[in-house]
Amino acid sequence: MQPKVHRGQVNAKGSRFAVVVSRWNDFLTSKLAEGAVSALESHGAEEADVEVFMVPGAFELPLTSLKLANSGNFDAVIALGVVIRGETPHFDYVAGEAAKGIAQAGMTTGVPVIFGVVTTDTLEQAINRCGGKAGNKGHEAAVSAIEVVNLHRGIENRGKESNDKALHNVV
Repeated sequence: MQPKVHRGQVNAKGSRFAVVVSRWNDFLTSKLAEGAVSALESHGAEEADVEVFMVPGAFELPLTSLKLANSGNFDAVIALGVVIRGETPHFDYVAGEAAKGIAQAGMTTGVPVIFGVVTTDTLEQAINRCGGKAGNKGHEAAVSAIEVVNLHRGIENRGKESNDKALHNVV
């Protein structure tokens, strides 16, 4: 038996996105934000359909993401930050609460809230994930947001004509 597999198209045209960015580690998070905005634009989002919201740190990402998801103004929220392990347990609290809160924002609202927080042990690892050797996790998070928005649209519109525009069937 070969089941029908669905995945969202990677086409941002006609969708609205909020990008929430932590200012802490700005020299890195600014690269994540650039990657996210670039991905959205290169996949068809109009400039007016992308808004960036700055918060002080990764701990503030969940509540702001929740408010944006609840606003009804966005099809997806992309939460971006960088948390680097230090000598104290601060990393565990911030990274853990950011992850839980961002997931909860999506589950509570039904709006895709994408976790784009880089959590690393070293500065070098963070640099590599913010546009270095390991790519740009902001770009990856934005592409995920586009795909999930379209997958959800396809699920909601199953059996309707617009289903074909949002979903891609994989055999």
